[in-house]
Amino acid sequence: MGDWWQRNIMEPGKLPLLLALSAFVLTFVVTRVITRLIRAGKGPFGNVKAGGVHIHHVVPGVVLTVIGGFCAVAGGRYGFGSALAAVVFGIGAGLVLDEFALILHLDDVYWTEAGRKSVEVVVLTAALVGLVLAGFTPFGVDGMSQEELQDRANVIATVAGNFFFSLLALAKGKARLAIFGVIVPVIALIGAVRLARPGSPWARRFYARRPRARARSRLRAYHHDRRWSGPRRVVQDWIGGRPDPR
Repeated sequence: MGDWWQRNIMEPGKLPLLLALSAFVLTFVVTRVITRLIRAGKGPFGNVKAGGVHIHHVVPGVVLTVIGGFCAVAGGRYGFGSALAAVVFGIGAGLVLDEFALILHLDDVYWTEAGRKSVEVVVLTAALVGLVLAGFTPFGVDGMSQEELQDRANVIATVAGNFFFSLLALAKGKARLAIFGVIVPVIALIGAVRLARPGSPWARRFYARRPRARARSRLRAYHHDRRWSGPRRVVQDWIGGRPDPR
C-alpha cells in the first residue's frame, strides 16, 4: 500500500488533487446537510443576510475558489502551501457548484426542479476528477520496468478508444453515458451504438431524411425517460433534498 501510494499519488504529484477532491465532496455533503436543516427549521443554522440581502453560499465559494486557484498557481508543486491551496480550492468549488443551478438560471432555484442540475453537476464533477485521480499517470513516475511501461501504454490506448466512443455518445445526446463511459468502456460503447436521442446533433444530421429512425428514436427516448426518471429522481432527492412542490 505504501509503495502504491508513493508511486501513484506522491510521485505524479496527485496529492493536491486528492485533497481538493476530498474537500470538494465533503463541502458539498456538509452544505446540503446544513441547507436541509435550515429548510426544516432545525438546528442553530440560518440564512446569512447583509442589509436585507440574502448572501448565497456561492459568494464565499467564488472567493475561496479564486484564492485557492491563485495560491495553487503561485505556489510550488509540493509542500504545505500547495496542499492548503488545494483544500481551499476544493471547498470553494463545492460551494459554487452546489448552487450551479442558481448561476445557470440567475434565479434562486435551489429547492426547485431546476435546482436538480446542481446535484447532477456535482456528481459528474466528482466522477471526472475521481477518474483523473484513479487513473495511472503515464508520465512523471520514475524507475518503471518495461512491463509497467507496456501496461501504461495499453491504458493510454484504451482511454483513447473510450474517449472516441464517448464523443459519439455525446453527439447522440447521451451526456451521462458519455461522461461515465470514459470510466467504464462498456457504457461508452452502449451510448455510441444505440439510437440517438431526438434533437441531438447526430439525430439532426443523420435522421433528417429517415422518418422511421426519427420515430424509433422518439419512442425509445420516451420509454427510457419513463423507466429511469423515477429512480433518478429518488437518488437526486436522497443526495440533495426533495424540491418544493409546484
